[in-house]
Amino acid sequence: MDQIISLRDFCRANREWLLETTEALVRLESPTTEKAAVDRCGAELAARLEAIGGRVTRLPRPDCGDHLRVEFGPAEAGRSGRKQVLLLGHFDTVWPVGALERMPLVRSNGRLHGPGAFDMKAGIAIGMLATRALRETGTPLSRRIVMLWTSDEEIGSGSSRAAIEDEARHSDAVLVLEPSLPGGALKTSRKGCGGYQLLVCGVAAHAGIEPQKGASAVQELAHQILRVNALQDLARGITVNVVQVSGGLRSNVIPDQARATVDVRVPTAAAAAELETALRGLRPVDPRTTIEVSGGFDRPPLERSDQVARLYVHAREVARELGQELAEGGTGGGSDGNFTAALGVPTLDGLGAIGDGAHALHEHVDIETLPERAALVAGLITRL
Repeated sequence: MDQIISLRDFCRANREWLLETTEALVRLESPTTEKAAVDRCGAELAARLEAIGGRVTRLPRPDCGDHLRVEFGPAEAGRSGRKQVLLLGHFDTVWPVGALERMPLVRSNGRLHGPGAFDMKAGIAIGMLATRALRETGTPLSRRIVMLWTSDEEIGSGSSRAAIEDEARHSDAVLVLEPSLPGGALKTSRKGCGGYQLLVCGVAAHAGIEPQKGASAVQELAHQILRVNALQDLARGITVNVVQVSGGLRSNVIPDQARATVDVRVPTAAAAAELETALRGLRPVDPRTTIEVSGGFDRPPLERSDQVARLYVHAREVARELGQELAEGGTGGGSDGNFTAALGVPTLDGLGAIGDGAHALHEHVDIETLPERAALVAGLITRL
């Protein structure tokens, strides 16, 4: 108990440092698709991590920002020595350069507003302060701390997934600093996320002279959309939505091609396999047309396993020592924690900032709760 209170007091005393760190990262706008901008933010983050004792390794990437791996603990330990806990998150955002003009960085009414503050630059600062608290209060640790901050989470983590999974395999637990659920609840489950593309090919013909010689790809796609929509099962947490449709060449031609994009979300790996089979099994109504299905699940589900539940229980116990009640819940959105949990590595998500407005103009974090979240993360690390 005294140890947790000591960590809390340290974090509270360093609230301004946490805020200033968050603001510095938010000022350096870092949209995923602009490598130069992301790398500028990454360079500032790396400098600040080194200033608090981290050994930073840049993981270069040609088409997106470089990722950052940071280690705290004895250099000689290496992966073959002491065990590690992984703090995971990203510093890319959905906001383009210039968003600060529409969404100025400002403290107002107990909130810090700014693009990327909630999702998830404040979470990075929380992880940094938690690590400082452990090191500077002399808290004994049985595991070294490794951080992995990536630059492409907002577009699917294509260039970082291998590094995430490799680091997770060497970790006893993964703590994801993504934003919390409303009120500060942790995320003990996330749906798996996938995207499928349907390509329907038909037979072109003149729409006015001899339409009977054609086979409309658009009409066939309409049949398939009804079939796809029927796969949705909200009672089981399965969502299937056709989100984009295109087709046809000209107003007087029976269309010989049509396309659709389908967004799918599932709570379990079993449901993902079921949906994969159903979508791959689509067959045309009009035998003169063909259907090609591509895509798949790019994030497996984070299921509430016994390992996840045990991590949550530890976090709830720490929160109670801090005088808080800590709830849990699930979300339909994915994170890099989906990858680590799918490997069987205990993963707890949503340990970042409390606030609102991810990907929205009112994005903000609650200032007063930031040090408490850092103390929660620090205390949880001591319990592992």
